[in-house]
Amino acid sequence: MAVIYKKSGCYLIDHREFITNVYKKTTVTESETISFSLLSQLFSILNIVHNQNRKRPRNSDNLHEETMKIKAAYEKFLHEIPSDIKNNLVDKYKLLDTSDVRDLSKKLFESTLFDFMGMKGGNNAETSLKCRIKENDFLIPPNSRFYCGCVKEQCLKLDGNKFDIVVADPPWWNKYIRRLKNANEKLSYSMMYNEDIAAIPVQNLISGNCLIAVWCTNAPSNVAAVKNIIFPKWGVEYVGTWYWMKVTVDLQPLCSFGSGCKKQPYERIILGKVGDINDIPDDQVVVSVPSALHSQKPPLLDILTPFVKTENPQTLELFARYLLPNTTSVGYETLKWQHESLYEEVT
Repeated sequence: MAVIYKKSGCYLIDHREFITNVYKKTTVTESETISFSLLSQLFSILNIVHNQNRKRPRNSDNLHEETMKIKAAYEKFLHEIPSDIKNNLVDKYKLLDTSDVRDLSKKLFESTLFDFMGMKGGNNAETSLKCRIKENDFLIPPNSRFYCGCVKEQCLKLDGNKFDIVVADPPWWNKYIRRLKNANEKLSYSMMYNEDIAAIPVQNLISGNCLIAVWCTNAPSNVAAVKNIIFPKWGVEYVGTWYWMKVTVDLQPLCSFGSGCKKQPYERIILGKVGDINDIPDDQVVVSVPSALHSQKPPLLDILTPFVKTENPQTLELFARYLLPNTTSVGYETLKWQHESLYEEVT
C-alpha cells in the first residue's frame, strides 16, 4: 500500500514503500528472485531554511482563498499525525544533502535517455520481472503493458480496449520547460497545447463506469481547459479537485504557500467520471515526499481504486514515465524510470 496514514481528508503516501511492494521477489532468472526498490536517496528531500530566509516573507492575508483552504487542511493533518510516523520518514530518507540529490537526479536523467519509439511490451505474470531490452535491464511490474510513442497514435492502437481508471499527466505548455528546451534539448519534453490534449481519443477507451484523474498545474488557463475543453471532448463529467501537497522528509512544505499565481507547494489532481462510480469527496489532500526524478508523480492506484465499482479495475496511464501494476502505460518515455540504475536491492 502507498497510503501510510489517512485522516481529516488527507492521505500520506510513501512513494518508495509502494515501489518496494511492487518489486518484492522480482524474477531475475528462472531460478532466482531479488527484491528491489527505488534508490532511497531519491527521496532525501530536505528543508533548506537558509534559502527560504533570503526570500521576502509573504503576507498570509494575501493568500488566495483556495490556498488558505489547502494550508489549513495540511496544518490540521500535521497536528494530528502521530510523531512515530513523522520520525520514521526522517530516519528512512534523511540521507543526502539537497545538492547531492540534485546531482544524482540529473545524472540518472541523462543516463536514461532511450529511443524506444514504437516499442510495446508487457508482463502478464503475477510477479514483477527483470528483463533486457536493447542491451539495458529494466524492471517490469506484474500485469502491465506499455506502448512507447505519441500518445494520440498509441491510443488509436488501443481502440477496443476499455479501462475503468484513466490517469493522465499531460506535458502542459509553460515557460519553464520552454527555457529548459532552449538550454538543453535532451533535458526537456515536447509540450502540448490544450486543444491537442483534448484531441486524444480517450473517449473510445473509457468503460461504462470510469474514474478519470488528470494531473494539472495551478495555471488558471490549464485548470479551465481541463474542465471546459478536455473533459467535455472526452465525454467526462467533472466531479472535484484534489491537491498533491509536496513536503520534505520532516513533512514541511517544499516551498512557502504563495499568493496569487506564485509558485505553490502543491499541484492539482482534477477528477471526472463517466457513468456510475462511488461518491468522491472534494478537496482531498495527498501528502508525500516527492521523488527527485523529474516529473515522477506519486502512485494514486491505492487511493483511486476504492472509488470504482469494478472488482479488478484496469487502469490506463497517459504520458507515463514509469510503469504500474494492472496498468497500461502510454507515452514517449514509459520505460524511463524502469531502468535498473534507479533501483537498489532490498531485504
